[in-house]
Amino acid sequence: MVIFFTCDAPRPGRAKTVTIPEIIDQVQKLILEDRQISAKSIYEQLGISRERVGSIIHEDLDVRKLSAKWVPKCLNADQKRQRCQSPEQRSELFRRHQNDFLSRLVTMDETWLYHYDPETKQQ
Repeated sequence: MVIFFTCDAPRPGRAKTVTIPEIIDQVQKLILEDRQISAKSIYEQLGISRERVGSIIHEDLDVRKLSAKWVPKCLNADQKRQRCQSPEQRSELFRRHQNDFLSRLVTMDETWLYHYDPETKQQ
């Protein structure tokens, strides 16, 4: 009688690394400190795989390289929170000062732009 096993035997080797919030925070901190940092430099400093750094940068942090700098693809969490708080603050101001609300409100033409300061002539 021949016996077949359907389970793999345990093997030695490097365990798979898991993307944890601490590693994501470290990658984000490195990018915010130096917007021109390379992915190679990030994975060398943190000691994680190149593929894991790429996954964190593009999927978890949602940033991309633009003119040699890492920039967000969309609004980040702080920018989204700030945009939600502004209307709430104005409605609270209206509730407190209904009679003179318009005299307290300052308006202007507002445009949301991402500030980009090139550091080299090529950029």
